[in-house]
Amino acid sequence: MGIFDKFKGKAEELKEKATDVVDSHGDKVGDGLDKAGDFADDKTGGKYGDKIDQGVDQAKDRLDGLDGQDDDIDNGPKPA
Repeated sequence: MGIFDKFKGKAEELKEKATDVVDSHGDKVGDGLDKAGDFADDKTGGKYGDKIDQGVDQAKDRLDGLDGQDDDIDNGPKPA
């Protein structure tokens, strides 16, 4: 077993743990991401607010999609 096989196994294990956390506590994960985005926006004086909001939304989408479903983190209405 090579070193990359070990990394691949560890990455898969971490993904499973992250999926479990998001499935169990999606609302708290979403709130934490919102707070982190608000903190970053405050520290930059609102200069990058749009970019920070896009990043937070993308992080929510990616984390929510770990299990192949879009059902754990509320990200507001999806654009049509």
